[in-house]
Amino acid sequence: MELQRAASVLATALVLTSILAGRVQSVGVCYGVHGDRLPKPAEVVQLYKSNGITAIGLYEPDVQTLLALNGSNIGVLIDMADANVPRLASGAAQADLWVQLNIKRYYPGVSFRYIAVGNELAGAATQSILPAIKNLNAALAKAGIKVSTAVKMDVLATSSPPSSAVFKDDYMKQIVALLGATGAPLLANVYPYFAYIGDQKDIDLNFALFQPSSKVIKDNGLSYTNLFDAMVDAVYAALRSAKVQVPLVISESGWPSAGGVGASVANARTYNQNLINHVGKGMPSRPQPLETYVFAMFNENRKTGAETEKHFGMFNPDKSPVYPIKF
Repeated sequence: MELQRAASVLATALVLTSILAGRVQSVGVCYGVHGDRLPKPAEVVQLYKSNGITAIGLYEPDVQTLLALNGSNIGVLIDMADANVPRLASGAAQADLWVQLNIKRYYPGVSFRYIAVGNELAGAATQSILPAIKNLNAALAKAGIKVSTAVKMDVLATSSPPSSAVFKDDYMKQIVALLGATGAPLLANVYPYFAYIGDQKDIDLNFALFQPSSKVIKDNGLSYTNLFDAMVDAVYAALRSAKVQVPLVISESGWPSAGGVGASVANARTYNQNLINHVGKGMPSRPQPLETYVFAMFNENRKTGAETEKHFGMFNPDKSPVYPIKF
C-alpha cells in the first residue's frame, strides 16, 4: 500500500511539473562537457542561476549534474545519448530501466521538460527513433514528460522558400505523426552559421546575424529579414505539409567565436544576443514565443570535426565570459 501511495504521489508530481514547465517560454543553454578543466556540475548550475538562465540542455544523463540540478527550478531537456537509442528501441524493459535510473529517481527535485531520443541521428540509426519514443512513452506512463528527437535542417527536402518545405523521408512523417498524437514538440537544431558558410555567395552575413540587411525573403505575404526566421518557418511549413499539429522547440542554435569563416567573438556575441532578444517575439508565421536553447555554455577543446566546433561556448572553463551576454 505504501509503495502504491508513493507511486501515486510521484506520478502527480511528474504531471504537475510537466504542466508548469509547459507554460514557461524561455531561453536555455546547452551544456556540453567535451572540454578540459570545466567547472564541477554544482558550479555550472550556479553559473546558470547567476546569469538568469532558466533551462539547460544535457546530452546524456550524468548523476552529478542531475544531483546539482535538484531544487534549482531549471528546466531540463535531456538526451539519452545517441548510443543508447537502439537499446531502448529494442524493448519495453530497457526503456523502463532507463526511466527508473535516469528520470524517476531524481523527481520531484529535477524539472524535466523533454527527453530527446538522439541528437541529429542519421542513416540506419533513424529507424530506432520511433520505437524508442514509443517505449519511453509507455515507460513514463502518466508522468507527462514529453519525448521527442532532435533533428537538423537536412530532414527537409527543401527549405527555400520557407513555405515550400516538406520532410524528405518517411521516417520523419511517422515521427511527427506520433508527436502530434502525444503533444510532444519536435526538437530542431537551427544554425544560420552553417547555412552561411555553405553559401556565402547568396547569403548576406548581416542577414544571418539578425542585422540590418538588403536581403529580404518574400514568401506568401510574409517578409523574412533574417535567416533564422526563414529556417524555422521552413520547419513549421514541413509540419503543416505533414498535416500534424506539433509545437516546435529550438534545441540548438549558436555561432562560433573562432576557427573558421565568419567565426569571431564579435559575430558570436551579435548572433547569440540577437537570438536571445528575438525568439520571444516568435516567427513571421507564428508570432508567439519560441522556446530556444543556445549552443553552448562552454568552449569544448576536445570536440572533433571542424575547428569551429571547439568555439561555440559563451563562457571559458574558468567561468569568465568569452563575451558579455544578457539573458
